[in-house]
Amino acid sequence: MNGRRIQGFLLAGGAENVLRGRCNRTRSPREGSILVTPALEAGLYDAIVASRAVVCGAGGLTGHMQSLCRGRGIPVLRVDEADLAALVGEVTVHLESASIVIEPDGFTAQAGGGTVLDALGSACAVIADLQDITAINSCGPEAGRVESFFIREEFLCLALGLSPLDALAGGPDGIAAYARAVADRLARFVEALLPGQRVVLRLLDLRSDHASGVTESAPVVTEPNPEMGLHGARWLLGSTAYRDALHALLALLRERLGDAARRVELSVPFVNDEVEFTRLRDHLRLPHASPLSAFVETPSAVHSVPAMCAAGASELFVGLKDLVQFYLAADRGNHLVAGSYSTRHPAVLDGVRRVVESARAAGTPVRVFSLAADLAHYVERLPAPDGYMMCTAELQQIILSTARLPLPEGRRGAGP
Repeated sequence: MNGRRIQGFLLAGGAENVLRGRCNRTRSPREGSILVTPALEAGLYDAIVASRAVVCGAGGLTGHMQSLCRGRGIPVLRVDEADLAALVGEVTVHLESASIVIEPDGFTAQAGGGTVLDALGSACAVIADLQDITAINSCGPEAGRVESFFIREEFLCLALGLSPLDALAGGPDGIAAYARAVADRLARFVEALLPGQRVVLRLLDLRSDHASGVTESAPVVTEPNPEMGLHGARWLLGSTAYRDALHALLALLRERLGDAARRVELSVPFVNDEVEFTRLRDHLRLPHASPLSAFVETPSAVHSVPAMCAAGASELFVGLKDLVQFYLAADRGNHLVAGSYSTRHPAVLDGVRRVVESARAAGTPVRVFSLAADLAHYVERLPAPDGYMMCTAELQQIILSTARLPLPEGRRGAGP
């Protein structure tokens, strides 16, 4: 098999175009390895973050773990499952050609390119852990373009080695321990911020299929379609234990940070309309003066934007990855329908345009998630949001790049 080349499909890029490493076919972390796995899952977190690249046999562009890799700058290449068996020993991953060479003949590393930096607006970095804040804020003066850092609570739990459902089912002691662990990590996030920056915590959104991989003792329901099941705002509405943990967490942040605790803001995940938003705010018993933003990830939420703004949503985040799959009925984690999953589909862009225009009319800030490859396309075709959200590694490459694509006519000077 000397010199054999295996062709694949690139799910997430990285700063280097060519990477060489030894294949890791185990679930254990091996620094600098090429992780080879049939599919990405939460239980592989430690092995993923230790790897230089990941090769998998299934998955889509915007699955949760693919997004984690993109945020960390860890390339992900999908190949046919039948080719996985050949990946042993030293291999070289070529990102430009989306291929893997066994017994490679050379190794060079090249830096990534740039994009439309001035169109980012008040940028938001999608992060997985503290090191992502450090990575962005070490980019020099342009780091100030990043106004906020967005963290999913379930990703924070993965980094901490926490099982949220087990902790929340553990009574007062388990709830208190969970709150302490999360508050401590968030406090460290705040301490790493530059002036004018903040952290946006997306409240726990653990789907049942993901929960089953990180839960040992707490009951987890089995659902036929977890993507459309009991998660996000629906699950939060039924959990008093989570409400108690959230209140304890916020109290610990105030105790440790004082007024700086306000630099941590909360966001509601997977909410359909103003009714769910209002019910959840009441259920969580949050003071009405406390900002609470909402994620727009379903067609229903798109059409409910004016009402959610009127109901007090402090800000809106457009979650393109989920929005695409629900608009186009194409599972973002299923490579068999990858041809139907399009982040640039006219119907999707029409929905995003509605969100931005409605939010602007209500005076509510709005930010839109974008892959780096889509940013120029969105800038040209969408009304300008207050800012774009991007994964850490892609945003870092944009900030550090000196080569910028020209802005479309009429959009120059759209930066902050």
